[in-house]
Amino acid sequence: MSTSQSHPSNATVLTQMQAIIAGIEKHFPNGTFTLGNTAYTTATLTQALQGLANALSDLSAAHAHVKQAGLTLTEMQTKVGPLVRNCKSFILAAFGTSPLTLADFGMLPTKARTPLTTEQKAGAVAKSRATRKARGTMGPKKRLTVKGDVTSVTITPVTSPAATSPSATPAAPASTTSA
Repeated sequence: MSTSQSHPSNATVLTQMQAIIAGIEKHFPNGTFTLGNTAYTTATLTQALQGLANALSDLSAAHAHVKQAGLTLTEMQTKVGPLVRNCKSFILAAFGTSPLTLADFGMLPTKARTPLTTEQKAGAVAKSRATRKARGTMGPKKRLTVKGDVTSVTITPVTSPAATSPSATPAAPASTTSA
């Protein structure tokens, strides 16, 4: 069983076991072996190896079954999940004030929200203000008070020139200077 992998897969080990069993039955049909201070005949050795091969086959089949069961579960959760959520919402709406009736459905009433303490409220306000200051955000009314400062602006009036077509104006020749 020498492979280049450090941990061969179960399928590889199963194939190897089947090959070893076939080789022992072919080359040593009536042999006797002493392996690890224990004497084996061809029949007892192949029986032990076949037990391992059967266990690997059973494991492979179980893995396939688990994978199929997982796919079936996912499919059913996708189909029935919304129905379960709607059913729970209906039950809570119908019996939300009756904990004993909800217990018949295996549900608990929704917990009442605990109000914040004064210290928690003050901490939340301080954190909110610090966040707004760090981000430079402001409310809509504060934004209306922001005006830009403009200094040294020259306003040049735009006058419409006489109707001249762009092709009627000759292009100025480029001046060339020789050195």
